[in-house]
Amino acid sequence: MTRAIIIGAPRSGSGKTSVTIGILRALARRGLKVRGAKSGPDYIDPGFHTAATGLSGVNLDSWAMSPDLLNALAGNATEDADFIFLESAMGLFDGIPAAEGRTGSAADLARLYHLPVLLVLDVSGQSTTAAAVTKGFATYDPDVRMAGVVLNRLGSERHRKLCGEAIEALGLPVVGAILRDPTLNLPERHLGLVQAGEYDDLMAHLDRLADMVERSLDLDAIMALAAPFSPASGSFENALPPPGQRIALAEDAAFTFLYPHVAAHWRKAGAEIVPFSPLADEAPAQDCDVCWLPGGYPELHPGRLAAAMHFRAGMARFAASKPVHGECGGFMVLGEALEDASGETHVMLGMLGHSTSFAKRKMNLGYREARLRAACPLGAQGAVIRGHEFHYAQMTATGNDEPLADLADGQGNPLGASGYRRGHVSGTFFHAIARGG
Repeated sequence: MTRAIIIGAPRSGSGKTSVTIGILRALARRGLKVRGAKSGPDYIDPGFHTAATGLSGVNLDSWAMSPDLLNALAGNATEDADFIFLESAMGLFDGIPAAEGRTGSAADLARLYHLPVLLVLDVSGQSTTAAAVTKGFATYDPDVRMAGVVLNRLGSERHRKLCGEAIEALGLPVVGAILRDPTLNLPERHLGLVQAGEYDDLMAHLDRLADMVERSLDLDAIMALAAPFSPASGSFENALPPPGQRIALAEDAAFTFLYPHVAAHWRKAGAEIVPFSPLADEAPAQDCDVCWLPGGYPELHPGRLAAAMHFRAGMARFAASKPVHGECGGFMVLGEALEDASGETHVMLGMLGHSTSFAKRKMNLGYREARLRAACPLGAQGAVIRGHEFHYAQMTATGNDEPLADLADGQGNPLGASGYRRGHVSGTFFHAIARGG
């Protein structure tokens, strides 16, 4: 029987990602089969979970995924794992106003699957106040059970004693105490952590986190706190279907954001994913049925993309007869031009008429529901797709292509037309997670 626990915190930046990765790596080194999961839309953390354990990470999103799909993905995750550590996005209860159980918060998953929570508290700048925060978490929702606490960023043994004794007086065990150590921080950039695949010494860093966890946490106690995890049977009916039998997928440091559950379902449905690297000036294989440019960081590599003539010519040949779709960063590359952070403009593929800028930055973040105005690799005309936006780039020119979809926010409020389509080419800032349901 697989056992699971949710790792939550009051907010982003509390250290739960480092704690999660360290636990995953430490238990994997002991020979246990452990898997990481992430609540909500996050591309980056599942990559670290996968690297730490050797088992692919998974997103479990109570807003974007129908209950049947959520159960199907959760059930799959239990098939080859002794333990699952489910990391919360943002704060444990943070989601959007929505139907019960569909807010997108990790607390939804705690209620649905009756999973206990390991609370990670950044106690820098406080002492016994940490007990008041803990009591708030313990009593806020009787259906979300706090099982234990990890104290993070402690300044001293006295600091640990003050925080720990106050919390344990509430009846909750403190199962970890981590001294402040900036060398263990994971480097960040504008869309989150620097990705796992960009480290030259990734495993060494993961092992340092595991060593920290072995020193600072009671791993046996944490495993004992985990509860049996047995999701109800589910269905992949609302998973995104493969857009073709052979999918040419851009994959390198500029194109990285494809959800693990999306790629896994495409393969499970019989599709073949054929990667190519635009940064290496590679073109999509011409015998593929569809080309997919995922999100990523093209704004960090615009000069190389502009100079990749084989890539550019190959994309033009492909799009002459077959579908091409771009999400977020991929959408930016499909446009006429991309302005980098320094204000220099680079010529992009010009398959759609818009232009974007990373110099004029404004964060766009939130759940989205898209209704397709025309068939494209995301689905048929009229299909409803759930996903999200997260980008800082802005549109500087709109062109005159046809809109791709009508967009609403997570509460159903209309946001207007989104994305563009021209011939076989389509793209949008919107990241697709699942079909609506």
